[in-house]
Amino acid sequence: MPFVELFVPAGSLDREARDEIGGRLVSEVMIAEGAPDTEAARAISWLVVNEIDAWFVGGRRLPAGEKPKYVVRVGVPAGSMNDDKRRDIVRRVTRVLADADAEPERFTDPGTAWVHINEIPEGNWGARGEIVRIEDIQALVTSG
Repeated sequence: MPFVELFVPAGSLDREARDEIGGRLVSEVMIAEGAPDTEAARAISWLVVNEIDAWFVGGRRLPAGEKPKYVVRVGVPAGSMNDDKRRDIVRRVTRVLADADAEPERFTDPGTAWVHINEIPEGNWGARGEIVRIEDIQALVTSG
């Protein structure tokens, strides 16, 4: 049950690239996370795209037209991750971004894309007006 946030400079992605990334990113994170491919799991796996008006690197504003930078934040319940899953998420997210970019080789540069995995502590995820625990999520995605 990931919640994925993609941050990019405003105007840096055309509709086709944004749709390609949006169509694949959550699915790839779900695979890495080990989530079942069920309708219930897909229904609670979300992605939002944040197009940022001002993006600064090292105190310098990125000029219009410069190749985009990316930050992807992946929120997952704590306890659902291990180092192998974290590595797989980073690889998969980076591959999705590179596949949608005109210059995929630039994703070998550490200044092109960052992936932050935020593990939400048990008791800090809520839905339906109540706390949702990992066992609640597991029951939902496996039984619907």
